[in-house]
Amino acid sequence: AIEQFDLSGYDVVLSSSHAVAKGVLTHSNQLHIAYVHTPIRYAWDLYHQYLRESGLDRGLKGMLAKYFLHKIRLWDASTANRVDHYVANSRYIARRIKKTYGKPSDVIYPPVDVDKFTLREAKEEFYLTASRMVPYKKIDLVVEAFSQTDKKLLVIGDGPDMAKIKSKAGKNVELLGFASDETMADLMGRAKAFVFAAEEDFGITPVEAQACGTPVICFGRGGARETVLDGESGLYFMEQNTKELLAAVAKFEQNYDKFEPVKIRENSLKFSRARFEAEIKSYVEKKYEEFKDGLND
Repeated sequence: AIEQFDLSGYDVVLSSSHAVAKGVLTHSNQLHIAYVHTPIRYAWDLYHQYLRESGLDRGLKGMLAKYFLHKIRLWDASTANRVDHYVANSRYIARRIKKTYGKPSDVIYPPVDVDKFTLREAKEEFYLTASRMVPYKKIDLVVEAFSQTDKKLLVIGDGPDMAKIKSKAGKNVELLGFASDETMADLMGRAKAFVFAAEEDFGITPVEAQACGTPVICFGRGGARETVLDGESGLYFMEQNTKELLAAVAKFEQNYDKFEPVKIRENSLKFSRARFEAEIKSYVEKKYEEFKDGLND
């Protein structure tokens, strides 16, 4: 389907790709820059995890899924050379692009609406997590861990795993379901800390929490490692299990006074929309000037 777009009338094609957009067809007099959020997760490095969590690692449906995902990998790899320049949304994704496509990439962090969030220095005695309730987001891990404590946890989000997560929730865990942007911003500002257990490509919500001056307790892999400063704007835990998460929470409680809301918000401003717009504009213009010079050779 992506190959059916006729883009032949354009000088520059800028694709924003989490799966297939980088596969658009262009000709030799066009510059194609692909902003890649991730190589196709379910076809490449998370292939086995997605099959397992979807119940497609066995049976007839599993055989069909594996067959079509094999075809997707072949197509995805064959389109790697259609891109003139790759831009990754984090250093983590740049490594995945190199691994998957064998291509170098430049890193431009995505835009976060940090101006929509207000610094709040006075925090309250509850923790917050928020996400779609799907397996790789690990909301069940956060709920299971906090249910072993007396610390209050608020959970924003809904999705296929809601029933499973609800069954693990203790009396100190409150599942709020879907929440408006206003409610989300209000709770992020008031929370003692935001808890983030997923291995994300970049991760918008940890940056939004920091824009409120709220520290982030996060899994120390993926994009969060680039947006959260360990010991300054939050704390890492290095294994996705309850023991490691609870140890990080305990460490956070012991060092709570060292986290300064003003400095935490300052860190979030590095990922603002204005910064992204300036960087992507400058990048495209520079690459296009170089490309035009090459056409004249």
